[in-house]
Amino acid sequence: MPHMPKILQTLIIEHVEPELDGGRYPIKRIAGENLEITADIFKEGHDTIGAVLRYKARGARDWAETPMHHVDNDRWAGTFLLSENTRYLYSVSAYIRTFETWRIELSKKHGVLADLSSELLEGEAQVKEAMGRAKGPDKSELKLWLEKWQSAPDQEARITIALDPILATLVGLHEQRAAWSSYEKELEVIVDRERARYGAWYEIFPRSEGTVPGIGGTFKDCEKRLPAIRDMGFDVLYLTPIHPIGETNRKGRNNSLKANPGEPGSPWAIGSRHGGHDAVEPALGTLQDFDHFQQAVRKQGMEIALDFAINATPDHPYVTQHPDWFKQRPDGTIKYAENPPKKYEDIYGFDFYSDAWQGIWEEMKRVLLFWIQHGVKIFRVDNPHTKPVVFWEWLIREIQLEHPDVIFLAEAFTRPKMMRVLAKAGYTQSYTYFTWRNSKQEMIEYLTELTQTDMKDFFRPNFFPNTPDILPEVLQQAGRPAFKFRVVLAGTLSPTYGIYNSYELCENRAIPGTEEYQDSEKYEIRHWDWDRPGNIRDYITTLNRIRRDNPALHLFTNLRFYQAENDHILFYGKKSPDGSNIILVVVNMDPYTTHEARLTIPIEEFGIGEHDTYQVHELIQDYRHQVVGREYWIRLNPQEEPAAIFTLRKHVRRENDFDYFL
Repeated sequence: MPHMPKILQTLIIEHVEPELDGGRYPIKRIAGENLEITADIFKEGHDTIGAVLRYKARGARDWAETPMHHVDNDRWAGTFLLSENTRYLYSVSAYIRTFETWRIELSKKHGVLADLSSELLEGEAQVKEAMGRAKGPDKSELKLWLEKWQSAPDQEARITIALDPILATLVGLHEQRAAWSSYEKELEVIVDRERARYGAWYEIFPRSEGTVPGIGGTFKDCEKRLPAIRDMGFDVLYLTPIHPIGETNRKGRNNSLKANPGEPGSPWAIGSRHGGHDAVEPALGTLQDFDHFQQAVRKQGMEIALDFAINATPDHPYVTQHPDWFKQRPDGTIKYAENPPKKYEDIYGFDFYSDAWQGIWEEMKRVLLFWIQHGVKIFRVDNPHTKPVVFWEWLIREIQLEHPDVIFLAEAFTRPKMMRVLAKAGYTQSYTYFTWRNSKQEMIEYLTELTQTDMKDFFRPNFFPNTPDILPEVLQQAGRPAFKFRVVLAGTLSPTYGIYNSYELCENRAIPGTEEYQDSEKYEIRHWDWDRPGNIRDYITTLNRIRRDNPALHLFTNLRFYQAENDHILFYGKKSPDGSNIILVVVNMDPYTTHEARLTIPIEEFGIGEHDTYQVHELIQDYRHQVVGREYWIRLNPQEEPAAIFTLRKHVRRENDFDYFL
């Protein structure tokens, strides 16, 4: 037998959505959006129910509320504006609308029962009770209604007053909310700034931005290249680690176990006699040089994303100051890091399960706050899946409660469930399996999962077609056509995408049998000819301009796939919420062969009739066609142009017979 409740809650509130893992984790949205909440709300009997969506910014004292409306079959919905870049709490409450319940009963009895005097006395008492709770003009108005009620000449006149909807609204605002019941949980939503959803990233090794052969670049060299990167249309400049690089067991060219004299080592091997995670590699410049560079990036309209790697070389100050932070063998020596079959002899692994774990947590928080104080608001986190999820949940929350505009990107090419839980734990964005989705069906299935399941509430993808660690086979084998169609996919499927520099040069030399770049920048200084023949710099510039000019491409869950009668032709589209911007994308997924397809354009989704004329404007090559009906034929030769991006405009005829497209 159940225990007797302390408070009687007779209304049932369940199946609140969105709710992530029973409220264990927050959902994610962007400042300026409206958050819609739905719930099942009902009770026994025939009482009329009222429901409210309650919300407040975290830290606020008082709850605000907005009415919920009945949708269908005991399903209710309500929305509120996420106006701030912060975290919000939200919940649902419901109650019996006593006066409305009474009015419905009165209207049913009216014309059936002759004497309704007792019912009218009951309603009059409710109006008096509401008047006693009201203040100001509402109190005065209710008093006038009550006087009008009491002075009515007969029962019929009193019934007319009692059923007046204006009176019902006034009483409803001030009546006691009977049987008040609340959902058992307060749910949370992380509200990020716009850059969390939309942006183009460009990744560089700062040391490769020099122009003198054999000499590494500096922050000052990087500044000289900023206009070119901005002109390509990028929003975020992602820097691989900029910290001092260790010398012990330093890796050499192409990941050889021993570096030759003068070889710079891997930037992810952090820590030397020059300092650790809060220091700058002397070859790049000073901390003051970084500050100047950071300001220069902002003047170009971009911002820096800094690599955050919890790695330490044997030369890191942590090793002597906190040896208990590292994994140790029985003989007392410290273990180097491993990710079989890879071995990282130049890096020691932190022991997050040691007795000193709290010190590690606090130090990592201090490091992040240090770089935030130097203007960094975006962090790409290296290998987060090798650290406890609970650590990330704590760390990201601690940082964002003080700095809600900070963005975290999880570099976690690992098992699906781990990637998902890292996003749930707070990561703003995540790397994905896009890099290895090659067929039309694979792409449809994966993107449908990301946009149409509960993942849409917490997992924001950042599509990188390449990284310093990953040169996919399709780019190695198919060359320039593959580089073009993969970047179109990345930049139009996801509102956030990125490339690792040299992508625009179609660099595709790999160590045979691997996805590793030949002569990788991870282990040596490279000097690039940014005007190298065959580059697609202008192509990427065009793509980023198209993205910037079309708000439909700034969103993710608006993605829809459409019918193309060819297994190699992927056809999809996006529409802005107000319907004013419609983008259709067609991609030949086969970089070797020309393919044709009959496309079925879902004109009914766009408010176009079967016999209406509309215009498709191709934005890469800039051509236009007028179309009637659903069918459109396309031919894509990957050697010429493997993709097409269309805007769709409706045809309008004015009274003076002047035609134009809206």
